Amino acid sequence: MSSYREITLNGLWKNNPALVQLLGLCPLLGVSNSTVNALGLALASAVVLVCSNTAVSLVRGVVNTAVRLPAFVMIIAALTTCIELLMQAFTYELYQILGIFIPLITTNCVILGRADGFAAKNAPARAAYDGLMMGIGFGIVLVLIGAARELLGTGALLANMHLLFGPMAADWQLTLVSDYKGFLLAILPPGAFIVLGLLIAGKNRIDQVLAERAKAAAPEAPAQSRRVRVTGVIE
Repeated sequence: MSSYREITLNGLWKNNPALVQLLGLCPLLGVSNSTVNALGLALASAVVLVCSNTAVSLVRGVVNTAVRLPAFVMIIAALTTCIELLMQAFTYELYQILGIFIPLITTNCVILGRADGFAAKNAPARAAYDGLMMGIGFGIVLVLIGAARELLGTGALLANMHLLFGPMAADWQLTLVSDYKGFLLAILPPGAFIVLGLLIAGKNRIDQVLAERAKAAAPEAPAQSRRVRVTGVIE
């Protein structure tokens, strides 16, 4: 059984759904052209992940194997509908911008994969924590891609944050490059693939450096002497 420390490391780094498992790439690349879009989808996905993992863990003992996956999809669909209605009520403009990607949370491979691969085999508390860590790991990558594309494409960060946080966020925009002409490729779909590829390459490089340091710091095993067994009579 995985410890909470292992669940944390898997969700945030070792088994990150976006950088390692490469799941949920459709919404990851589709709406990550700005920070507010990425953060909105990240929060929605994380809430569904936590709630669906908890619900699946609670019913895992009473759901027949033959209808397990349909039951999980129904749970996820119900939770996604709740998130959709909440966004329509409180962040309607952002909901319109995200469009079809909010209902598509129902079929997100990250959510269904964790429900079937972890929540269906663990207690509710552990399942909820796994959903939280996977949601945070997925959200961090989503926001990083959104921020990088927004900065490269417009020269600014945190634009239109009032769509998510209301009037208090109207002045949150940071213009880091004045008189910036813009870099169109960054906010187009190919820009998402490029930024994601760079993030994956960066993670792989960090893992490689850490592995080399751990190998260098590990004490060398002492050389073992070999014994030669001789049978018979030597003359």
